[in-house]
Amino acid sequence: MQTKVKKQKMKSSLGDKIFVIINTVILLCMCFVTLYPIWYVLCASMTSNTYLVSHPGIMLWPHEVTFGAYKMAFSHPLLLSGYKNTLIVLAVSLPINILLTLFAGYFMASKDVMFKPLIQGLIMFTMFFSGGMIPAYLNVRSLGLYNSLWALILPGALSVYNSIICKTAIESVPESLKESAYIDGANDVIILFKIIVPLIKATLAVLLLYYGVAHWNAWFNASIYLKDNEKLPIQNIMRAILIANSNVLNSAAAENDQVNQFAEAIKYSTIILTTLPVLCIYPFIQKYFVKGVMIGAVKG
Repeated sequence: MQTKVKKQKMKSSLGDKIFVIINTVILLCMCFVTLYPIWYVLCASMTSNTYLVSHPGIMLWPHEVTFGAYKMAFSHPLLLSGYKNTLIVLAVSLPINILLTLFAGYFMASKDVMFKPLIQGLIMFTMFFSGGMIPAYLNVRSLGLYNSLWALILPGALSVYNSIICKTAIESVPESLKESAYIDGANDVIILFKIIVPLIKATLAVLLLYYGVAHWNAWFNASIYLKDNEKLPIQNIMRAILIANSNVLNSAAAENDQVNQFAEAIKYSTIILTTLPVLCIYPFIQKYFVKGVMIGAVKG
């Protein structure tokens, strides 16, 4: 005979209701503060320059909808090459970044390694001190990387901060798994790729996001190490578009009706073009984000 158990709802007190209401209001305000700038930029990118200039302030939807700013941005001759160069840098850099981060993290998480304190200290030293921009430029020149996409890939191939995150995740893997693998004849390479990597996939997804966003947003190194415009990444192309339109808009020679019509909106369209790919990718890996960073943060 099955007994039916009736679930009784706990009555919320007045204090609990007030607490829930206040929390809801605060969270809604935070969502608005976080999402509204993105929504404003999207609306402004599709609004005519006349309305943007004459109606500053809050905008809840596009007015006098036009896609002329996007057409002007896509008409730039180097836009497609900028996207291509950025994708090449990402495709080559990310595997190198993850491999080096794994090796560095595995080394720092390993025990009984010869000269580990000294080597780990040298690694940590580079996190806080660097030679500076001029020595870095001279190194790139002397290594033959100047005016090459490798200048954007190799100098920043390893992040010590990301290696520490990887080290923490590796330390969360039970030591007994590694010892069992050693007894069965496995070496460090097999242990790293067959045991550790499958167990820290969430952390690796987060590190891929960190490295990917850093490469996508990078523009300063390209402005120093690249002299051919055809090799510039997308961020430098967008920066050139913004500067060119700002100069034309501020000059007395700005008589081109097309430029005058979209000079203000093109600023927002370039922001959308540079951030949209990252915004599209993030939802697919956001479930790993908190889990990946917090792995190993708390030990029992």
